[in-house]
Amino acid sequence: MNRMVAIMKRLIFLFFIPLLVSCQSASEHRKDVEDSGDRLTVGTVQKEIRVGMSGAEVATILGSPNIVTTDEKRREVWVYDKISTTDVRSSSSGFGSLLLIGGQQEDSARSTSQKTFTVVIKFDEQGTVRDFAYHTSRF
Repeated sequence: MNRMVAIMKRLIFLFFIPLLVSCQSASEHRKDVEDSGDRLTVGTVQKEIRVGMSGAEVATILGSPNIVTTDEKRREVWVYDKISTTDVRSSSSGFGSLLLIGGQQEDSARSTSQKTFTVVIKFDEQGTVRDFAYHTSRF
């Protein structure tokens, strides 16, 4: 019987410890998601990106581009495209009673919005930035 209890304890330990270690709260997950795209902002592009920079310098500042292509003269063009969705939900409920008659009321609202941010960086034949542009929208 004692051996059976010891085996059960080991199984519980082996099963639940990985679950506890891998669990992440919603606020921690939100912070991870928000931090993952914080390098690509209008302010960063305006402040940091300059004509004449190398591709390595751009990648250090903005990270890897989403798309790498070439123009009609075979010069590289990098495209950074960031799309974010915000979904806000709220609800409230109330309950009232009068003698034996009860009633419940529930109100809820939901709002969804999206933002896009696109940066296009054009390089010259030597691999340095010759031009860049950005566009942002919200809907």
